[in-house]
Amino acid sequence: MEVKPDGVIGIKRVAKNNNWTNNIILIGGFIISFQLLVSAMETITLATAYAVWTGIGTVGAAIVGMMFFKESTSCIRISCILGIIFAVVGLKLVS
Repeated sequence: MEVKPDGVIGIKRVAKNNNWTNNIILIGGFIISFQLLVSAMETITLATAYAVWTGIGTVGAAIVGMMFFKESTSCIRISCILGIIFAVVGLKLVS
C-alpha cells in the first residue's frame, strides 16, 4: 500500500546521479505515495493515516538503506525500527 520508500530510493539515486530516470523514480514514488495517503484518509482518521504513512516511510527508508546502501544494522537501530512499528500498530488499534 505504501511506495514511499520508492521516493526515498529516488532521492538517494538523484543525490548520486541527477538524471531524468532518477528524477522520474523520485517524483513518481512520492506522487503515488501521496495518492495512497489521500485514499487512506477516506476511511481512517487523519492522525492515524498520517502516523501510518510516516511510519511506513521511516521504516521503509531505514530497511532500504540497510539492504541496498550498506547502512548500519545495529541492534539499537533494529530496536528503534521495531518501536516505530509497534507505535503505529498501537495507534491504529486504539483509533
